[in-house]
Amino acid sequence: MQKKIVITGGPGTGKSTVIAELFKRNYDCMEEISREITLEAQRQGIAQLFLSDPLLFSDKLMEGRMQQYKAACELTSDLVFFDRGIPDVHAYMDFANQEYPEKYVVNSVMHKYTKVFIMPPWKDIYISDNERYEDFEQALKIHTFLHRTYHELGYEIIEVPTGTVAARTDFILGNI
Repeated sequence: MQKKIVITGGPGTGKSTVIAELFKRNYDCMEEISREITLEAQRQGIAQLFLSDPLLFSDKLMEGRMQQYKAACELTSDLVFFDRGIPDVHAYMDFANQEYPEKYVVNSVMHKYTKVFIMPPWKDIYISDNERYEDFEQALKIHTFLHRTYHELGYEIIEVPTGTVAARTDFILGNI
């Protein structure tokens, strides 16, 4: 049976860097899609789609993450890593104190992951950029919402210690 592994955490915690390392080590990985959605909105003149229309942004994310999950199921590999999972969508909506359709939670319940690793906020590596609007204090709060959301869905959450990219990647692989 295929293992689906989520690497989650607030913005700027090193998730995508670890996913890139896993990809270099020849693992199948589903990359973060929120930047694509943000960049597409910016091309249409919307600076931050999540801030201007959180539900539209989240609907696009939900659709994309569901497609990633289905695409992973079609792979022949035994192990697939996800840069964020379906539950991240409603965790962010909770963080933003926004209402969302019940289907968000239903989708999270119906599409299970094998393991969830969370990257803690780490001020030393946190960088804000054109697509990342959150400051470090918001990143701390988002971490709390992500942890709570996955916990409420019944996941055991494994916190990845800070360290080099190789050490963090090795930690994840050693705990699967």
